[in-house]
Amino acid sequence: MDAHIKERMKEIGGETILFDAPMSQYTTFRVGGNVEAMYRSGNVEELKEMVVFLIDEGIPYLILGAGSNLLVRDGGLDGVAIVLDGSFASIEDTNMAEPHIVAGAGLLLDKLVDLCTERGLAGVEFLAGIPGTVGGAVAMNAGSEGQEIKDVIGEVTVLTRCGVVERRDRFGLSFTYRGLDLGMGEIVLNARLNLKFDKPASIRKRVISRVKRRKDRFPLDMASAGSVFKNPEADHAGRLIDAVGLKGKRVGGAMISPKHANFIVSTGKASASDIVALVDLAMAKVREIFGIQLIPEIKIVGKA
Repeated sequence: MDAHIKERMKEIGGETILFDAPMSQYTTFRVGGNVEAMYRSGNVEELKEMVVFLIDEGIPYLILGAGSNLLVRDGGLDGVAIVLDGSFASIEDTNMAEPHIVAGAGLLLDKLVDLCTERGLAGVEFLAGIPGTVGGAVAMNAGSEGQEIKDVIGEVTVLTRCGVVERRDRFGLSFTYRGLDLGMGEIVLNARLNLKFDKPASIRKRVISRVKRRKDRFPLDMASAGSVFKNPEADHAGRLIDAVGLKGKRVGGAMISPKHANFIVSTGKASASDIVALVDLAMAKVREIFGIQLIPEIKIVGKA
């Protein structure tokens, strides 16, 4: 990334641009090398201009969200990490005649759940306690306990690589297990969620119950990126990893959680390479013993 490119990025993004930024400060694993540039975008027109510029210059970009579900390798990341902030981190519209809410992609899921609870809008309680943003949840079809965000999606607004804003209704979207088929480089800007009316007290009770179950099941007191692997059909990745004897296994400062084997946690001194080694070990052991190929749910990016 030469001086000309950096100067043009500053012209577009101003003070929101940070060069050579440590990704360990922006991911829930708290590990990883530096990214060439970090860009916090607060409005769609500026984001359009930045994306078109980066594509024209052949510079890769990554939407960071809340930094959950992501592992950046120790060698860092080429290109630009983009955080959607400002207007992207708010509720853009609600309709109390036909209960729905339009949530910006940068809005934290816990904030979304709180806002819906206050308004007596039910349907997103299953997202309570999941670290991440609305955009990230849509892009990975986040879910828990048998529910997925696709079940409440009415419409998603995306920014294409050409700088065009498109609205796509539920029937024009192709959701998969822990995924959404988006075009290369497309960015989720917001999502309309179709909800139901309920008493705030009843919703809050369900939210509290969900959060308690997550705390009881998962090692939420340690740095992690959530579930490491997708569950194979009719089975659970955590059960398989436990069955091959890897629960509690350590490599350097990383450990397969003794509480839930589908979580890899940092004990405070982990490197990204420690975590990758455990990911590779779990995949190899489960494949060797059960003949099942585990597929990572977390995204691993950057240079070793």
